[in-house]
Amino acid sequence: MSAAPEVRTAAGDVPAAEPPSRRTTALRIGVACLGAAPAVVLRLAGVHLSPLPGMVLFGIGVLAAALLLMWAAETARTDISGPLALALLAFIAVLPEYAVDLYFAYTAGSRPEYAAYAAANMTGANRLLVGVGWPLVALAAYFSARRAGVRPGIVLRPHRRIDVAFLGVAALFAFVMPLTREISWVVAVALIAWYGYYLYRIGRCSETDEEELVGVPARLAQLPARRRKVTTVLVFLVAAGVVFACAEPFATSLVDAGASLGIDRFLLVQWLAPLASEAPELIVAVVFAWRLRGDDGLGALLSSKVNQWTLLIACLPLAYTAGGGGGSLPLVERQVDEVMLTAAQTVLAVVLLLDLRFLSWKAGLLFGLFVVQFVLPGESARLVLSYVYLGLALVLLSRKWAELRPTAVAVTGRVEGDPH
Repeated sequence: MSAAPEVRTAAGDVPAAEPPSRRTTALRIGVACLGAAPAVVLRLAGVHLSPLPGMVLFGIGVLAAALLLMWAAETARTDISGPLALALLAFIAVLPEYAVDLYFAYTAGSRPEYAAYAAANMTGANRLLVGVGWPLVALAAYFSARRAGVRPGIVLRPHRRIDVAFLGVAALFAFVMPLTREISWVVAVALIAWYGYYLYRIGRCSETDEEELVGVPARLAQLPARRRKVTTVLVFLVAAGVVFACAEPFATSLVDAGASLGIDRFLLVQWLAPLASEAPELIVAVVFAWRLRGDDGLGALLSSKVNQWTLLIACLPLAYTAGGGGGSLPLVERQVDEVMLTAAQTVLAVVLLLDLRFLSWKAGLLFGLFVVQFVLPGESARLVLSYVYLGLALVLLSRKWAELRPTAVAVTGRVEGDPH
């Protein structure tokens, strides 16, 4: 039997905290699974609940899945690189968004009005992630730093430059969609290839600044290598199953609950449903930040943004075709502006991270601009705000020209301070 690995620490001379006992670890995992069980059973049985009970029950399932995802992702770092583990976490955590958005795109193949819902859900999810998710992580990191008596602010590790670089290229490529007024199969192929290349590059990253494992992951990391890997995979699979089971009914319950209050269904699809489907990854990221691991928290959301702005978009025309539609998902007038605005927001977000620092004023800027879209009146507001995003990006970029070269080089996987 192989020797159990040492529990890692943030600094080599600082002893790791004592992990929980095996019994406590099993109890915690069991409680998380138990919390998700009612939602999964009801989904498998085809039972339909009224909006409010459904929102509560399936919401508990989403929270349980988030907890399992966080434990599995941290344990996975024992056997694979930290960046790849976070990418895996981001991919599984965003499965609720895939489930909801692909449902809309597939249905649009036979019911054309659902094409607008698919684009609305996708753009809403992406803007929520950057405009609300990133500031939430910054806020949690700020209060956690104040509590610990350390300097606030999130400083990303060198290998995060790869995420920033790949997101930057995807953001620029995304303007093809509003220009052509569709998400074509050509866009799908290009984005799938780009995401595959992204996974290849971050999978080759090393990670010299190791974080201490605590709680359940610390105990799981001490298992013999084979048992640890099997356990990690099983926890990931269980979490993914819960995500798939809870995503659609949770989002539907939220939308139906809001519709019963007289709220416009389109707005619910664009904002409330994505808020529900993004919940697992947001919870995990905020918990990371609260543990003084702001780099991991923002890194998870950054990887998720790359995922959603490449692979998720690419899957929409494929689902549309599978549902009986053509080879390209059409964008109606309003959705052309929505995609344009989302791409512009992404460009600004990339520029803000070129120096690998996410400070309070940057979080405030992203959140403030996100809120402004609900205040500006008229159909032209989205286009005006798009130009505001791009204008600010150009102004800030003029002060960060020196960061462009290392970011461009990062596309090849070469990052200063992170040897492959």
